[in-house]
Amino acid sequence: MSYSYNHPRPALAVDCVIFGFDHREEAPELHTLCIKRNIEPFKGKWALPGGFMRMNETLDEAAARELKEETGVEKVYIEQLYTFSAPDRDPRERVVAVAYFALVNLEKHSLSAGTDADAAQWFSVSKLPPLAFDHKTIVKTALERLRGKVRYQPVGFELLPDEFTLSELQALYETILERTFDKRNFRKKIDNYGLLVETGGMRRGKPNRAAKLYRFDSKRYKALEKHGFIFEL
Repeated sequence: MSYSYNHPRPALAVDCVIFGFDHREEAPELHTLCIKRNIEPFKGKWALPGGFMRMNETLDEAAARELKEETGVEKVYIEQLYTFSAPDRDPRERVVAVAYFALVNLEKHSLSAGTDADAAQWFSVSKLPPLAFDHKTIVKTALERLRGKVRYQPVGFELLPDEFTLSELQALYETILERTFDKRNFRKKIDNYGLLVETGGMRRGKPNRAAKLYRFDSKRYKALEKHGFIFEL
């Protein structure tokens, strides 16, 4: 026997905050990916990638689809963030948005705007343009989650190239957490975890300067995690 309920129903949408890290030594920055809308409301304004969930998909599937359709980004670390349900957050109708945040390696993904987006572009989180809807609040919430999460899980490695220097790793954490680490203490703590493997490669920088390259040992981390290991900075 089927049932139906005679009351108003809100629409359900997904929005995605995608973080990428520019690890250049001169000016390391955390970036967020935005799209320029080509439909109303807020046509011509910058916004987070997102859209409405279809009747035949889950929230996770909707988030992955919208991310790929609007930016070309796919197969990345992504997790559910928070639900935003202010009654006036969308001028079209009553819309509840489930937000996700993703972490990507900038070197692995090329952008391609599609569907209801005219453009897709990375912006420094410190210099975001005015955003449509309540997307500024969503980005702020995602930043708070990321800053909390990197303190006890090594998710920050998702933002780095497969091979990185210790200086790039330290710059990543200093940028996200907005604090400065003592170089010697930071490297000692990282080394004590035993989660980095030297690749044998070198990063050539300024004349007469080169730094060892490392990779993150995800298999070792997963094995340690089963025994209650906590990655803490």
